[in-house]
Amino acid sequence: MHGANYRDGNGQVFTRKEYIKGKPQIKIAKFQGGKRGKYQYCVQLCLNEKIQIRHMAIESTRLAANKTLEKTTGESGYYSRLRIYPHNLLRENKQIATAGADRISEGMRRAWGKATSLGARVRQGQCIMELYVNGNEHKEAAKKALKGACVKLPGTPTIKVIKWDKPSP
Repeated sequence: MHGANYRDGNGQVFTRKEYIKGKPQIKIAKFQGGKRGKYQYCVQLCLNEKIQIRHMAIESTRLAANKTLEKTTGESGYYSRLRIYPHNLLRENKQIATAGADRISEGMRRAWGKATSLGARVRQGQCIMELYVNGNEHKEAAKKALKGACVKLPGTPTIKVIKWDKPSP
């Protein structure tokens, strides 16, 4: 299954995990990384459309951005933060695809599906990830890191740079 099957957020959101026995574990390891402190710039990754993102895509985006930025700034030269959390349960009605499956499977009868993954619904223009850095060379490195990381996401992203004088949140 590809993420294209779950990209659109049609229908009512299902978030009641307490009713499901085998609920999927979230794949995101950390929501914040780097070193907190006072930074000059905040580089944001925003999406231009209303979309639903799986937690595996969010984690791979975070890993790609952090790994790229860590090479240029070091571990303590930046602070990263994810701004979304995957609450929504994504269900899948798995079909049997073997010989004689038409006699065994029920097709679309009682097709509620099992919880297979988690997803986050993102509004148009919403910020997904932030990187806080100092200096112009680190700002360009953060933009490059987010540009390489946004390949992992569905939809069309935008990278914004904001002048920042406060401590990182």
